[in-house]
Amino acid sequence: MTAGVPEPVTGAGGNGFAPEHVRVAIIGAGFSGLGLAIRLHEAGIRDIAILEKAREVGGTWRENTYPGVACDVPSHLYSLSFAPNPGWSRMFAPGGEIQQYLVALSRSSGVRPLIRFGCEVIGADWDEASRRWRIRTTRGELSAQVLVSAPGPLHEPALPDVPGIGAFQGTAFHSACWDHDHDLTGERIAVVGTGASAIQFVPEIQPRARSLTVFQRTAPWVVPRIDHAITPRTRKRYRERPWTQTAMRGWVYASREIAVLGFMHPRLMSLPERAARAHLARQVADPELRAKLVPAYRLGCKRVLPSNDWYPALQQPNVDLVASGVREIREHTIVAGDGSEHAADTIIFGTGYRVFEMPIGRHVRGRGGQALAERWQGSPSAYLGATVAGFPNLFLMVGPNTGLGHNSIVLMIESQIAYILDALRLMDARGVDTVEVSDVAEAAFNEQIDVRLSRSVWNAGGCSSYYLDDTGRNSSIWPGSTLAYRLRTRRFDASRYRATRPGSPAV
Repeated sequence: MTAGVPEPVTGAGGNGFAPEHVRVAIIGAGFSGLGLAIRLHEAGIRDIAILEKAREVGGTWRENTYPGVACDVPSHLYSLSFAPNPGWSRMFAPGGEIQQYLVALSRSSGVRPLIRFGCEVIGADWDEASRRWRIRTTRGELSAQVLVSAPGPLHEPALPDVPGIGAFQGTAFHSACWDHDHDLTGERIAVVGTGASAIQFVPEIQPRARSLTVFQRTAPWVVPRIDHAITPRTRKRYRERPWTQTAMRGWVYASREIAVLGFMHPRLMSLPERAARAHLARQVADPELRAKLVPAYRLGCKRVLPSNDWYPALQQPNVDLVASGVREIREHTIVAGDGSEHAADTIIFGTGYRVFEMPIGRHVRGRGGQALAERWQGSPSAYLGATVAGFPNLFLMVGPNTGLGHNSIVLMIESQIAYILDALRLMDARGVDTVEVSDVAEAAFNEQIDVRLSRSVWNAGGCSSYYLDDTGRNSSIWPGSTLAYRLRTRRFDASRYRATRPGSPAV
């Protein structure tokens, strides 16, 4: 047993598993999976299995351990509302603290014994005869009445499609798979990508590098990071008078939520763009470098990045910004888009994730054996980002079109938790054993989403971002406020679904 890593929990089955059949099987033990399991547990639904491929909870915050990793949403909004954390050390919590919060939550909530660690789902098939999901894992099989997919979208690292990427003779790794055993001191380091991860780790590794070459394809919008330590006195007050933390959370929420107006009406982005340009002008005096760092699209079209040390890091004597992307990778060098060649001992890819190639899409098969990936054809969609026609009793958490550009994803997660809980209550109240969204309801919802997105900065802001899938559709973003989504999901809208009772056809 590795130090600090729990062994798989032995359940009622005596072989590392709970009973063979469970009411609810949840894939993933990050914010979504844990949050849902806790609420189910509180509601008296204990027949649950949480299937976690790793040896610890945490999802994104377990996987990403690169130097400087932190949340870019204020920590007051980055905890479940029913499990606040009064102990955050900073306004923007470091990744390790978020991971610790989730581990502690899994223990204090009582759901940890329901987690099957080291249990990766390799297939899930809807069995029409039994009206159950048949789930295959690396630790055996089980069945479930309801299957909830909660692995998160920031799951599979994406590497760029660059000629010669396999030819490099030095050390190369993705920021999501940080090689902590590799010493960067005195090395010639190449960083490919200037997104959210690179913005955080480049300032951390710059002092150790002999040289640091940053390859930028498109300049990001960078805004000031209003970060500060949360004093011990304030943390003590939050513990002793929880309402004070609730009030602060409400204030932070409101200040973030109003920003959605700019994302939905791009012309309103002029003011925040001026503030971002002023931030650049204050921090970068060199006009040549500053010109490379001015984005050529509207603020918000790509992810907006808060940082106070990104621009200063790029101006250090050992740093070179190459603003023409990467053309080719050779054995010991990288060739930029402008033809210049740069020596490197180590390449670090800060190139994001394969958001639209979710493994769950290949592994989950609904009616007639159709996989989610086959239904989606490269463009994921779902009703309320949660349910898909042809896949009874399947719920997606942080599914298609539930991402945000202005606020905390935890708010969307809690809305989906409420929706799933209400669906289970309705199934019990009506004696229903399956619910499945209708094709008409799903299609109408996504048509509405597409229309709203077409006018938003994410679609009309003049950039190409990871929000857009291979078909050009925006499959990522919720086009509106978190409050609007909360209102849409506060009750399970049974009229949009087909339901069946045991031994009966659709009712």
